[in-house]
Amino acid sequence: MTGSGLLERERVQRRILTVLILGQLLAGAGLAAGVTVGALLAEDLLGGPGLSGLPSALFTGGSALAAVFVGRLSQARGRRPGLAAGFAFGALGAVGIVVATSLESLPLLFAAFVVYGSGTATNLQARYAGADLATPASRARSLSYVLLGTTAGAVAGPNLVGPTGALAESMGLAPLAGPFLLAAAAYGGAALVISLLLRPDPLLEARRWEAADTDAEATSSSSTSSHPGDDTGPAAPARVWNADVITGVVVMALTQFVMVGLMTMTPVHMRAHDHAVTVVGLVISLHVAAMFLPAPLSGLLVDKFGSRAVAVSAGLVLLASGVLAAVAPPESTLLVTVALILLGLGWSLGLVAGTTVLTTSVPLAVRATVQGQADVAVALSGAAGGLLSGLVFAWIDFRGLGFSLAALSLIVVAAVRPRRARPVEVTAPVGG
Repeated sequence: MTGSGLLERERVQRRILTVLILGQLLAGAGLAAGVTVGALLAEDLLGGPGLSGLPSALFTGGSALAAVFVGRLSQARGRRPGLAAGFAFGALGAVGIVVATSLESLPLLFAAFVVYGSGTATNLQARYAGADLATPASRARSLSYVLLGTTAGAVAGPNLVGPTGALAESMGLAPLAGPFLLAAAAYGGAALVISLLLRPDPLLEARRWEAADTDAEATSSSSTSSHPGDDTGPAAPARVWNADVITGVVVMALTQFVMVGLMTMTPVHMRAHDHAVTVVGLVISLHVAAMFLPAPLSGLLVDKFGSRAVAVSAGLVLLASGVLAAVAPPESTLLVTVALILLGLGWSLGLVAGTTVLTTSVPLAVRATVQGQADVAVALSGAAGGLLSGLVFAWIDFRGLGFSLAALSLIVVAAVRPRRARPVEVTAPVGG
């Protein structure tokens, strides 16, 4: 690629990152609603905490379905239609939750949470778009900038539980429906931003640049080759789901399971020990900030030290978070907050490390489809974490949940242990 070509590609990449970050600023507020009050809403409607993790399981399960849809649509038509459609469905789901709450309809509420999960899936899928045109040396940082864009909305969202609750009450709705009014507007705005401004489409543009580079290499090769008959044709494509890709998906899935499991039950745990809803919102907002704000640092560490080292660090940070949550006195807002901040940081390290492995190891021709499939595993893992966390909480309380998730974090470390080098056999020379 020529110098002018590189400059043009960098210019397009900067524009794409700017638009994606703008979309994420809006989408983050939509993401925060389900995180902050989903479990509380279910506890109120179901009359107990045993199934309070069900909304989290439903919207993360819905995000699994949406990940397939967004991935396939992106593969076929580009990132712009895929991301715009995903955010639009997230807005529709948020409206459905508000309606279901006003009608006190559990079936409609649960169905709406599934559709609402489209916004969560799309919020995560956007990180892949940030890496489509990035160079290998800056890929992790590029996708991390997109994650960083989620921070403002995701942090502000939980702190707006009170104001949006007051707005909902003024409209004759339940206070806990208020955050979902904000989510509907936020996801709808993100859909408009992506649909109108994400031009050129990053995935289609990356394919165009790859095709141009391939044509240039083929022309150069044919002009310098003196033995045309030596051409053996294109090499066979590497196996897509290789060990590196599987490791990346395992890291992301386990990280999501631990994060969702502990995060989902923290509001229930805090309210049971007389913490005000506004305090719960503040704790969750700090947790969400710790998920997205350190993303550029996570990307820098991956680019500098490699995905494996950062993934191991993620497991260790998640371990510390689970142990601290388990031993912290229930009345200590400070220690619970520190545990949730560590939880967010561990998630950031694990997600960026796993995503970089996946993006680097998968050919561009099938990248969006495989990324969608990988996010299905991540979403299903989160759904399981959300559902099981409520059952474990009801069975052995929050302390037992923290220790259980801390133990599970060790699997992240084991999954990415350094590969052992195979011994080299040395054969003595004949007659030596």
